[in-house]
Amino acid sequence: MTTHPVHATHPALVARLKRADGHLRAVIEMIEAGKPCLEIAQQMQAVEKAITNAKRALIHDHMDHCLDAEGSETDHAELRTIARYL
Repeated sequence: MTTHPVHATHPALVARLKRADGHLRAVIEMIEAGKPCLEIAQQMQAVEKAITNAKRALIHDHMDHCLDAEGSETDHAELRTIARYL
């Protein structure tokens, strides 16, 4: 198994995802409680945005700290692959 470095931004990323997890659990409770669909959709949008922002932060951090844009062909290939997730 390959071990990857922990970046300075990872603890903040974990905290952001834990908040999103809490919000998602709240959305599930809203659905189970029969809350209005508009309120549920608004909260789901917030969860989706939080996860999208976390993903973007992770990818940018990886591109900034793990890949050498002028380096090997392997780094170029990985950059092309991970950029698809933006």
